[in-house]
Amino acid sequence: MSQARSGSSLHLQLTPMQIPETAISSGSGGAMQMRRFPAASGLQQHTPITNSLVLYPGEPSEMVVKMKNSGKPLQELHLESQGNFPAFWCRTHLEGQTIDHDKEIYALLYFRVPENFFEENESLAADQSLVIDYHCRLDVSYTAMDGSEQGLETASFNLHVRPRSLYLDFLPSIYREADFIGRFLHIFEQAFEPTMDILDSLSAYLDPLTAPQTLLPFLAYWVGWPIDSRWGMMRQRYLIRQALELYRWRGTRRGLRLYLHLYTDLPLDEHLPENQKHISIEEIFSRGFLFGETHLGEDSLLGGGRPYHFIVRLRLEPDQQVDAGLVREVIDREKPAFCTYDLFIEQRNQELPTN
Repeated sequence: MSQARSGSSLHLQLTPMQIPETAISSGSGGAMQMRRFPAASGLQQHTPITNSLVLYPGEPSEMVVKMKNSGKPLQELHLESQGNFPAFWCRTHLEGQTIDHDKEIYALLYFRVPENFFEENESLAADQSLVIDYHCRLDVSYTAMDGSEQGLETASFNLHVRPRSLYLDFLPSIYREADFIGRFLHIFEQAFEPTMDILDSLSAYLDPLTAPQTLLPFLAYWVGWPIDSRWGMMRQRYLIRQALELYRWRGTRRGLRLYLHLYTDLPLDEHLPENQKHISIEEIFSRGFLFGETHLGEDSLLGGGRPYHFIVRLRLEPDQQVDAGLVREVIDREKPAFCTYDLFIEQRNQELPTN
């Protein structure tokens, strides 16, 4: 899959790393000339098909150049690629600057087309078609070490910019005989593949922790959860994800502790006694005043009693801050309407009552 050209001393052989899998349409030659990238003068129009390199936007492609010296030792080798393609597409790398008699060295032409080649508006002019086939030439200049000879050897090659089409894999092999089919199918692929990608990762779109931010209002509405701008975005994601669990345990100590855990990041401490938890919720139990069973001053008081009362105590880590007002809103929303409570926030061994 290579073509050798010979000169008086230097022989060039080009080997493309990505060759066309299908026959390149010959009708694209009329679109070769483009005012933005004028064709280099003297480019050879009869280029061997084996010197054709396919370029896929966003992917690297390489052309290997083998240089063999059949004459005097050469030095001052210089490579230059010319053509009607943008210069920034190509980088060259030369293995060395000298070639001894009957020796060979290699060079590399590294091509990379912008990923948005087919979508970029600047690729088109008002009265022109998009250029996808390019005629190119490689010029290699050299000088004999004894200064007796200077020369220039050239080799022509073609560049073909093509989109990758996965849909060809689902068609019979006869449809691969012309590259137009792949380019035509790529139009539909660009339209349908984003939808297919969403379907492949649908679970990530339906999980509030990984869903796009623009989808969160829909997910919140789906579970009947109100969006509150005072909560950070990550808090909102956690609350929407746990909405059904919060609904299930609303009005209970477990539900209130879970809500406060999601807001403050304090651990649940399910293995610790209530009075040692970071989020402590203690209920005040009293049988009230019963004749014949009550001992004043011991198990009952006259006046000042508060039935259905509980105490919420938050034990924060050093330098941790919470909004006491927002904590109260959480408690008011989760507790039964007939209950009363006291809230205490402890930090660095200091107790800060908030009532």
